[in-house]
Amino acid sequence: MGCAISGLAAKAEFGERNTDAAASAVCPSGDQIQMIKESWKVIRDDIAKVGIIMFVRLFETHPECKDVFFLFRDVEDLERLRTSRELRAHGLRVMSFIEKSVARLDQLDRLEALALELGKSHYHYNAPPKYYSYVGAEFISAVQPILKEKWTAELEEAWKTMFQYVTGLMGQGYQEESRRQHLLTLSPKDRPEKSNTAL
Repeated sequence: MGCAISGLAAKAEFGERNTDAAASAVCPSGDQIQMIKESWKVIRDDIAKVGIIMFVRLFETHPECKDVFFLFRDVEDLERLRTSRELRAHGLRVMSFIEKSVARLDQLDRLEALALELGKSHYHYNAPPKYYSYVGAEFISAVQPILKEKWTAELEEAWKTMFQYVTGLMGQGYQEESRRQHLLTLSPKDRPEKSNTAL
């Protein structure tokens, strides 16, 4: 698949994406990968804290995201969310995915497979691609205080690039699964014919 994702457009603002437009999201450069990996060594020590902060902020800034989470849908008290075992567990799962993404930045085929599969599974959770980039923005807000003086404009751009790349792949996986599920609902006579490539 390489370093570009067709069918995705990154707009000027981080977190805004149109999955119907044709464009590309670029993977991080070698220097950006190195910066991400170095900063992850510090972030990793606080992953549970970052996971909770990230999701509480997500629900503060984008309350509509709670609709995707059955357990948190009706919770209005954000303080209750901060102490929720379920939110902590979900935050840790997301942080685990980020850790795996960071580890695979040098193996893009493995990173792409991981992100595509996660996007496909999010189709079944009813979690549309428009929400994915919100998580990246909240992650960045959550880790800035942890990294303190190590946080730079270049590091922020590196993380943004990684999240745009990964969430673009997730969106692609979501769309692939959506099309697959749509085809499964069609009667056999309405399904597109597979071309016979045998000689």
